[in-house]
Amino acid sequence: MAVGPPEDDVDDSGLTVGPPKEYAAGIPGVVQSLRHAGRQMGVRRSLLTLLAVNQKKGFDCPGCAWPEGDERHAAEFCENGAKAIAEEATLRRVTRDFFARHPVGELAGRSDHWLGQQGRLTEPMYLEEGAGHYRPVSWDEAYGIIAGELAALDSPDEASFYTSGRTSNEAAFVYQLFVRALGTNNLPDCSNLCHESSGSALVETIGIGKGSVSLTDLHEADLVLVVGQNPGTNHPRMLSALERAKRAGARIVAVNPLPEAGLLRFRNPQRPSGVAGSGTALADEFAQIRLGGDLALFRALNRLLLEAEEAAPGTVLDRAFVEEHTHGFADFAADVRATDWDEVLEATGLEREQIERLHRMVLGSERIVVCWAMGLTQHKHSVPTIREVVNFLLLRGNIGRRGAGLCPVRGHSNVQGDRTMGIYEKPSPEFLDALEKEFGFAPPRHHGYDVVDTIRAMRDGRVKVFFAMGGNFVRATPDSRVTEEALRRTSLTVQVSTKLNRSHTVTGRRALILPTLGRTEADVRAGGPQFVTVEDSMSAVHASTGTLPPASPRLRSEVAIVCGLAERALPGPPTGPGLPWAEFAGDYDLIRDRIARVVPGFEDFNRRVRAPGGFVLPHGPRDARQFPTATGRAHFTVNPLEVLRVPEGRLILQTVRSHDQYNTTVYGLDDRYRGIRNGRRVVFVHPEDLVGLGFADADRVDLVGEYGDGVTRVAPGFRVVAYPTARGCCAAYFPETNVLVPLDSTADVSNTPTSKSVVVRLVRHPESGTPWAG
Repeated sequence: MAVGPPEDDVDDSGLTVGPPKEYAAGIPGVVQSLRHAGRQMGVRRSLLTLLAVNQKKGFDCPGCAWPEGDERHAAEFCENGAKAIAEEATLRRVTRDFFARHPVGELAGRSDHWLGQQGRLTEPMYLEEGAGHYRPVSWDEAYGIIAGELAALDSPDEASFYTSGRTSNEAAFVYQLFVRALGTNNLPDCSNLCHESSGSALVETIGIGKGSVSLTDLHEADLVLVVGQNPGTNHPRMLSALERAKRAGARIVAVNPLPEAGLLRFRNPQRPSGVAGSGTALADEFAQIRLGGDLALFRALNRLLLEAEEAAPGTVLDRAFVEEHTHGFADFAADVRATDWDEVLEATGLEREQIERLHRMVLGSERIVVCWAMGLTQHKHSVPTIREVVNFLLLRGNIGRRGAGLCPVRGHSNVQGDRTMGIYEKPSPEFLDALEKEFGFAPPRHHGYDVVDTIRAMRDGRVKVFFAMGGNFVRATPDSRVTEEALRRTSLTVQVSTKLNRSHTVTGRRALILPTLGRTEADVRAGGPQFVTVEDSMSAVHASTGTLPPASPRLRSEVAIVCGLAERALPGPPTGPGLPWAEFAGDYDLIRDRIARVVPGFEDFNRRVRAPGGFVLPHGPRDARQFPTATGRAHFTVNPLEVLRVPEGRLILQTVRSHDQYNTTVYGLDDRYRGIRNGRRVVFVHPEDLVGLGFADADRVDLVGEYGDGVTRVAPGFRVVAYPTARGCCAAYFPETNVLVPLDSTADVSNTPTSKSVVVRLVRHPESGTPWAG
């Protein structure tokens, strides 16, 4: 089956384009939050729900993983957080009657936005082989179908178990326990698609794959570099932290191909100046970098720092830190000194004068934080880029110092916690040893499949059962045509979900939808009311307690779903591990007791997490400048300069979110900050590039990917928007442009898809015929 845009995406007759905004939040953000919440939940339910989000006795926002401070506002949420909560706590319902009215073939033609707006799933649904409609099934029947398929496999490695970052610590722990007791490490997760490059680089250089800063560090920094990140849309509560840093005297540098409203000016709706005044100007400097040029920029800054130290010995570098706590400085320094300025300027698209101005800002700052997101992690050379960022901070001792450090900003609210709990296809021997000691079975030791390898394995017939704990795998992954065809080759696909999405319409020969509780909902089990826990981007672990009545009495928590399946699918003694699944499902304290004995840093878990605000996990580099690497020191690395060169007449495309979406969830069809209304099939291109390519603003084009593997990849029917992006670059929304990201174009080391460096050409869209062909 060919992959084309769903029918609801074709008609963009209502699309309008206006000037981009020059500030984020303010009264418009408040109005949009309340309007969206009211439409989904009603006024009273909206107030009760929103006042509980991110509170110490409330529930964790299912949106981003930005941390909360100790002091919290009554309204501790942002516009996109309010939208995420409203979508989950909606009063709309998808019942068995809905599935009876809508065949799967029809649903496959609907847009992501339309599917998500239908409401909450209410009971397990089953698509039999050859059937056109899902039908309701009991939980027992659903477990039996899955258990039967797993038992029929020649090897446990013929099944793969995906995880979305919204899964709680408790659910993630029992999920990986079930999968490993089954006999495989096929545990792909959303980290493989976003911050895997960060984890790979940080483990190699500082010994732990997590950032080294706290919220207080950000507040106390002298200089904050926000690189490849758009916090105004993707992590809006971060703007409050940047505002606080700015008011304390920090300078902020935005490094990004697109100018983003959130880094221009922030109108904090919780301050009078944000309501009636002009707000706070955030970025002191905007370095409009060419896509993929960040490695070259940090190499240039590092060369300038070395030269400044040579000119004034003992005044620039932190020699004591370098000598006592690092390894590999000499090789790194020799390589960086040879950095070619012409290549730097070509790679970055920046003027040398601006790079030297940034260097002077660095020299004038004792405490520096570097924040980044997927703008750094989704290139072929992403891991070397982040290693070079580490080099930059090591030179002046900015790791393990108050007000300084590494700040990878995660997306999903518990994506970091899931990895801590063991959701990883390449588990460490130490983690597996701890599992074996605690549970008395021998977990598999061979590495499993990540996301890209899972798609390849399904395509090649090596994975026959695909199970997804949350998320929208079809729309989150690269190379949409290949991914969909791969899933259709499986014998069974299972989706644990709160709402309808496209992954329910692209199925194996058989398919199940298992509806689950959301974060907002009360979870009452045999042991009484339960809570779950999450870990934020800064390693703080805290409780999350839902309060709303469940959307349906037939929903089960993720913990209960996993434990119920494990009881049915795993053999008991004497042929298999005898694990207390029913007890785990009835009382999550019992899971936390086991976590405390398996995962370092979670000792006395149940007591500590009940303290208001929870607790912070230990982090050797941050806490004591102790680096758990092979040498016991932080590692300087050599990272050859990469220049992304493209043929004449081509552009480098980055996939981005609109302001009206979170990951693959599309809340609406507007991107207020970029001036887009009522449409998503747009491509942002610099006006001068348009002239050079022979196009004009508002032209209709097809985006054709060029990877060199002989495969034609087309995202058809986009309106060109003249926009001040970096020259030679363009941007368009995902998931609509994921079709252009080749499955085999991945970052070195991390295997993350290169969604921020896709080479494309613009082709005038045909005015007649079959515009979606090709």
